[in-house]
Amino acid sequence: MSAIYILWLREIKRYLRSRPQIAASLGQPLLYLLALGFGLGPVFQKAGNGSYLQFVAPGVIGMTVLFSSVFSGIALLWDRQFGFLKETLVAPVPRIRIMIGRTLGGATVALIQGTLVVLVCLIAGFRPLHLARIPLAYFFMALIAIVFAGLGAAIGSVLQDMQGFQLIMNFLVMPIFFLSGALFPLQNLPAALSAITRLDPLSYGIDGVRGALTGVSVFGFATDAAVLAAVACILLALGARLFSKIQI
Repeated sequence: MSAIYILWLREIKRYLRSRPQIAASLGQPLLYLLALGFGLGPVFQKAGNGSYLQFVAPGVIGMTVLFSSVFSGIALLWDRQFGFLKETLVAPVPRIRIMIGRTLGGATVALIQGTLVVLVCLIAGFRPLHLARIPLAYFFMALIAIVFAGLGAAIGSVLQDMQGFQLIMNFLVMPIFFLSGALFPLQNLPAALSAITRLDPLSYGIDGVRGALTGVSVFGFATDAAVLAAVACILLALGARLFSKIQI
């Protein structure tokens, strides 16, 4: 357990030291929140769906957690490039513990980043329906972070360079985000698009966060939690297997 704690703490310290990166990473959420939240607000309201800012804010929070957790896998490539990964792998510690520590560290960093965006959303005018449900929202944010930190670690375990990681992330992460219902309602979609959104694990995470913060849920909390937990177990098992095969 000490190895898991040390690696978890190391990921958090690395994040807290990169203050310019923290500020820069808020740029994209702010763009989506302000440009879309206020730009499409009148159109959304005329369609009879209420405030678009209230609708899109949980999606922006989920997007932040998604990107922060997935791109934590880049740290694995940095460690491989500068030799720290080799020092870690030769330590007398089971590789599964190393992988768990790194994944939990990436997930914790994603939660911190998500918290910053929650504060920005509150400043912009977003108001949760029930303050008592904020812990439930954080529960779903944590599930999103674990799922996609596991995915990032799995992909980072099989790639050798930054270019390959970014290429795969652009082809994988952007469709996951745009098909999750973060920016549009999941009700009344065409049959084909509805089926695709139900295959996207982020759809259940954002649905859980949105249901907790605004009271609007498509799948229900039980379904959201069950799907995310199942996907998290699958990706963590896959990531552990791929990580164990890394050649020193």
